[in-house]
Amino acid sequence: QVQLVESGGGLVQAGGSLRLSCAASGSTFSSYGMGWFRQAPGKEREFVAAITRFGITTYYADSVKGRFTISRVNAKNMVYLQMNSLKPEDTAVYYCAEEPMRSGSRWYGARSWGQGTQVTVSS
Repeated sequence: QVQLVESGGGLVQAGGSLRLSCAASGSTFSSYGMGWFRQAPGKEREFVAAITRFGITTYYADSVKGRFTISRVNAKNMVYLQMNSLKPEDTAVYYCAEEPMRSGSRWYGARSWGQGTQVTVSS
């Protein structure tokens, strides 16, 4: 089974930027779409962004559209989430996801998850 390891989280002021990275093990990385979800305290895990196998198509939650950018480098088994113009409401644990699943426009899960990285945005 693939292992996903996130990094890059931390504390940042509102309006600042962070770049999350996710390193994936295994030789089948380019076989799957990848994504990011997040979970704030007391809330359910929610979809943030997804990218198709070769990076042709990306998807974003309305709340992050225009501020976050998902990308991947298949040769390095890496997926990234560039987060700009961060807001306090972006505070959450961010999870890297292999093969995120959706029903229509609703993203509801994934094949595998990383352990998560904390992002805290202060006001």
